[in-house]
Amino acid sequence: MAIIGTLLKKGIKIRETLEQEYSNASELQKAELQKLLIHARGTEFGAHYKFNQILKGFKTSDQQYYELFKKQIPIFDYNKIHDEWWYKCLEGKGNVCWPGRVKYFALSSGTSESASKHIPITQEMIKSIQKTSIRQILTLSKYNIDDSLFTSGILLLGGSTNLMHKGTYFEGDLSGITASQLPFWFQHFYKPGRKIAQNTDWNRKIDEIAEKAPQWKIGIIVGIPGWIQIMLERIIERNNLKSIHDIWPDLSIYVNGGVSFEPYKKSFERLFSKPMIYLETYLASEGFVAFQARANVRSMRIVLNNGIFYEFIPFNDSNFDSNGNLKENPQTISIEEIEENKEYALLLSTNAGAWRYVIGDTIKFVSKEESEIIITGRTKHFLSLCGEHLSVENMNRAIEMVSQDMNLPINEFTVAGEPCGTLWSHEWYIAAEGKVNSDLFRDKLDACLMELNDDYKVERSSALKEVKVRTLPPTTFYDYMKQNGKIGGQNKFPRVLKNDNLKSWKNFLKEKNLY
Repeated sequence: MAIIGTLLKKGIKIRETLEQEYSNASELQKAELQKLLIHARGTEFGAHYKFNQILKGFKTSDQQYYELFKKQIPIFDYNKIHDEWWYKCLEGKGNVCWPGRVKYFALSSGTSESASKHIPITQEMIKSIQKTSIRQILTLSKYNIDDSLFTSGILLLGGSTNLMHKGTYFEGDLSGITASQLPFWFQHFYKPGRKIAQNTDWNRKIDEIAEKAPQWKIGIIVGIPGWIQIMLERIIERNNLKSIHDIWPDLSIYVNGGVSFEPYKKSFERLFSKPMIYLETYLASEGFVAFQARANVRSMRIVLNNGIFYEFIPFNDSNFDSNGNLKENPQTISIEEIEENKEYALLLSTNAGAWRYVIGDTIKFVSKEESEIIITGRTKHFLSLCGEHLSVENMNRAIEMVSQDMNLPINEFTVAGEPCGTLWSHEWYIAAEGKVNSDLFRDKLDACLMELNDDYKVERSSALKEVKVRTLPPTTFYDYMKQNGKIGGQNKFPRVLKNDNLKSWKNFLKEKNLY
């Protein structure tokens, strides 16, 4: 098996990786949109919005194709595209927004809405996700890692592969859908295996993984940080270990997706006895958007030639209201027009039948030449009660800085804006073990945020009167997610609590005598 590892590390290549490496981003995206429109021109959606007319714009060398695309097709959020188009797919009708009948729907509530969204997942999208996953694996050849890693198992901690059958389709977490469709050649490397992966009981699944863990040779673990941490702690406790490397000495890589890893890094380091490589991915329910393609950088490269066409809405007051809702007729631009270090909301058109679809995430380009981005938050997950414009990116970085400064592992956190007389306050909820000096934490956090965000600094001397910090046992966040049926899989705790979510959280804390 070692020779296979060597071949994987030194020899294997796929055309799409090299194509993006050496091609112009704008041309790749133009070709991708053309493919999508040609493939879907015979659908109800394609006929209604006259895809054939848009395709005529591709004959010119300028941006006419994109201007026609914007003119013909409106912007959709989930409610609009569901109510007008996707509901037909859920009823079993084919050729609605994409050729054929949709067999799978990913359940996604993001981190703000309570009701689950049904995001269509086509076979073409599943193949695109698999291809992008392989492309990220290939980037490991750029790291100085032992060949034996490539013969070790990959532990994917996601939703149940035992999908719910709803008559004309199956539904479940995206991670469960993709794991149920893994190619046969990958089965040898995949853990926890089909039997455990089918389990719908999260605690039982973790217990079974903890029991089987000593029998496996794991080199890579993949999943959302909060749930991965719980799993690793359970394995260590169950098997009386000092660190996870006691049973998995080849473990070298953790692949994170969905949230920033930096706030969790201190907590994770306690579970390891060897240095780890941390890789970021951006796998949304709507598609595999980006992955970390270069060593020693925190940014991710957008995948430009694998089933997704991107548009960008400048995330500013001209395009979004104070609650993060999109205003009418927002400015949209293509990848050719983006600027570095400006914040944008993402629009996706995909091979799963999403068209000009707002996914709710905000990103920032850190390298236009490399098409590399960082996720800065969500359109509705920011605090700007009085002009402080505090982004999730600011929050993650500040928590990381305080965690390092106080040598304090932070398991989870969230923040809410509250009235404070006629002014405002920010109330932070921090999950940390043991006794924590909340006043010291508050002062350091406040100072870090003022260092990171000039608007925040200005408002701290005027309308933002107070900052409060409540430290909570780490299990508090886990128990709240469990009570709300959002345990495991791709579920994430919201970084900002507003409206009904904030009321629900406060009621939960009162029930637990923690508020």
